[in-house]
Formats: sequence, structure tokens, C-alpha cells
Amino acid sequence: MATISFRSLMLFSAVLRLFLIIYGEWQDTHMEVRYTDVDYLVFSDAASLMALGKSPYERSTYRYSPLIAFLLIPNALIHRTWGKILFSVSDLLVGYFIRTILKLRGVPENLCTYSVMAWLLNPFTFTIGTRGNCEPIVCAMVLWIIICLMNGNLLHAAFWYGLIVHLRIYPIIYAFPIILTLDQSHFQSGKKPILTDWISSKIQSTNGSGSIKVTDPCHIWVSLKSMFTRGRILFGLISAAVFFFCTGFFFYLYAWEFLHEALLYHLTRTDPRHNFSIYFYHIYLHYEHEFALSEKLISFLPQVMVQLVLIWRFAQDLPFCFFLQTLAFVAFNKVITAQYFVWFFCLLPLVLPWTNMKLKWEGWACILFWIGAQSHWLMWGYLLEFNGKHVFMQLWMASLLFLAANTYVMVTFILRHTSSPVFKQLEHGHSNISTKID
Repeated sequence: MATISFRSLMLFSAVLRLFLIIYGEWQDTHMEVRYTDVDYLVFSDAASLMALGKSPYERSTYRYSPLIAFLLIPNALIHRTWGKILFSVSDLLVGYFIRTILKLRGVPENLCTYSVMAWLLNPFTFTIGTRGNCEPIVCAMVLWIIICLMNGNLLHAAFWYGLIVHLRIYPIIYAFPIILTLDQSHFQSGKKPILTDWISSKIQSTNGSGSIKVTDPCHIWVSLKSMFTRGRILFGLISAAVFFFCTGFFFYLYAWEFLHEALLYHLTRTDPRHNFSIYFYHIYLHYEHEFALSEKLISFLPQVMVQLVLIWRFAQDLPFCFFLQTLAFVAFNKVITAQYFVWFFCLLPLVLPWTNMKLKWEGWACILFWIGAQSHWLMWGYLLEFNGKHVFMQLWMASLLFLAANTYVMVTFILRHTSSPVFKQLEHGHSNISTKID
């Protein structure tokens, strides 16, 4: 493939997004089917209410932090496309952050550019921001936290982590791998962490580092005793302080309405509308009956179990762990919409340089199985939504197939991944104890 400069890729991506924003305005005006996401209309209405000094929660179905509505106040004061431009700029920023992370780890320029293309030229991603969805801002913040950690800026990482969990609660799943990464052997006061570069990780894999490692029980005990390090305590205190400050401030302004709509609603949500989740059919059948709190929370059990296994195995390989966690979280969630796919798409380019998967065979198998399962679901969804066909059972079976596709993709990436801890140890000690099995 001919060499493509990163600057040219960014310029083309910016022009493409600008074109889609302009086209979207035309389609909204001249066609029955709108280009703009319905969530954007909700954001805009909530922002207009805030501009008038009212609560954004006076707009029904606004179930986000007031910060999002605040950022879109210029929609009411300047132009209605302000938010789309802001989200699209964040989308481009994600591409820039992806390249920054890969360059910090010594990934070659061409491989960096091709990896960034997996985000910037992905139809799911370049339409999500131009249609008016806020997820690119969240994705940019997740990547910025990784950059801060890689540069040893724990205070900055903690601040942004507390803010992002307030903004969109799902990044709480990254807490454990971050805490486990903040080990004394990686982070010491006054010393910048040393990163494992791409070349050495590939050489290490070639020399047989793919052996299975079993953690020694002594290591587990030492790890438990040394959990409360200065870095971990600072990160926990600062991120918690930011989260509770933002939450407390908006609770003071908007009371229980904010707490319910922005946070509690997402923890106990029972949505009877059809979506990609395997849980939707059960919720649909029993929606007229009041769900007990235990029933609402029981669906989190598979998520929690999978998360703990992934964290235990891959925490030191931080971007890969984030990617697997997010993919698993979305696949097993009670509600899945297309915008959630962006959460792991922004992390995919960070793991591509370390995969041994060949695009010609396994790569295309993953792509076609995932897209095929999604298209199969969309066919039944169309028959239900637009033709009024009673195809709930078929749609549920399609949801099971889509879960299988997500699981297949996750397992394939695990099997073809070259393990590469982000940080090298600054000093050798008890934390190095491990048993290697060839």
C-alpha cells in the first residue's frame, strides 16, 4: 500500500466530517428520514433550557451529566451545528491521541498511520460525531488518561478519570487495571515510567515469551500487602474527589432529578425497546411486572465475572485490557445501541500493532462475522420497527448470534495478541516473582 502521511489523513478526515455535517443539515431539511441523531435534539433542547437558567432535566429523556448540555449552549446562541462540530473535532482528536500513544511506544510511522485509519475512516466513527452523538468526547478523554499515565502524570490522569466517570459512568470498569498498573516497580516519586517499546515486545514474543505464566502464591500475598502505594492512594483520592465534587455540585443545583436521571437510571435501567442486548426480550415479556432491585442488578453478574477475569490476566497490558473490557462490557450489557460500539473502536487501533492476526483470513472472518451478525439483527429489527411484524423471538435469536460474534472477535484477538506490558520495571524486587511454564 502506498505511503499515506498522517497530515494528509487528518486533513481528509476533517473535510469528510465537515461535508457530512453540511449534508446532514440538507437531509434534515429535505428528506423524511433525518440524518441527525435523536440524542442530539435532546442535547440541544437541554442546552437551550440551561441557557435560560432552567434545569436540563425539564427536557424528558435527557439522562446525561449537565456538563454535556453546558457544552452545547452555543447551539442556542450561535448555531445548531455547534455540537456536531465539537463532537467531530473530538473525533479527530481521538485520531491524534491514538498516534501519540503508538509513537510513545515506538511503533513505526506507517503502522501508526494505518492503525489511526481504523478509527478515522471507520464508517461507525465518522458518522457518530457528525450525527450529533457525544461519544467522541468520552473516547478522547479515555485516550488522554492513557497518555497521562504513560507520561507519569498521575495527578492529571486522576483528575480526568474522575471527570469522565461523572460524565459517562461506564469507564468505572477501568479503575482496577489502572490501580494495578500503578505499581511501585513502575511508578516511583520523581521518576518517569519507562515504556516497553514495540520492537522489544515483538522480539520478546519471537524468542518465546508466549509461554504461559502462572503467578506464584507468594507474589499474590506480596501484591496484596503492597497495594496501598502513594501513587494508588493519590489517584484514588483525586479521582474520587473530582467525581464527588461534580456530582455534589449538580445535586445541589438539580437535586434528586439529576441523581436519578444521570446516574441511578443507568444502574437499574429496564428498557423494553428492542436493542442488540440478549436481555431485551426477557425485559419486554415481563415489563408490566415490577422488577425487584435484585432482578435489575442480576444481569451485571456475567459482566462482573468477565471483567474480573480480563483484569486479572491482562491488566499490565493496559490498552489491550481496556479494549477487551469495553468489548465485553458492551456485549453483555442490558442495553446495547450502535453508539456503544465507538467505545471499543477507539481502543482497537492501540492493539493492532501487537496482533499476529492476518487480515486475509482471520481478520476478514472477524469483520464479516461481526458485521453479518449485526446486519442479520438489523433485518429483523426493520421488520419489527417499520413493518410491524411480530418477530421478537427471531430478533432475540439474532441478539444471541451477535453476542456469539462479539465473543468470537474477543477470543480471536486474545489468541493472536502479543502480550506487551506498557511499563518496564524500574527496579527488581519481590514483584517480579513468577513461575514460567513452557
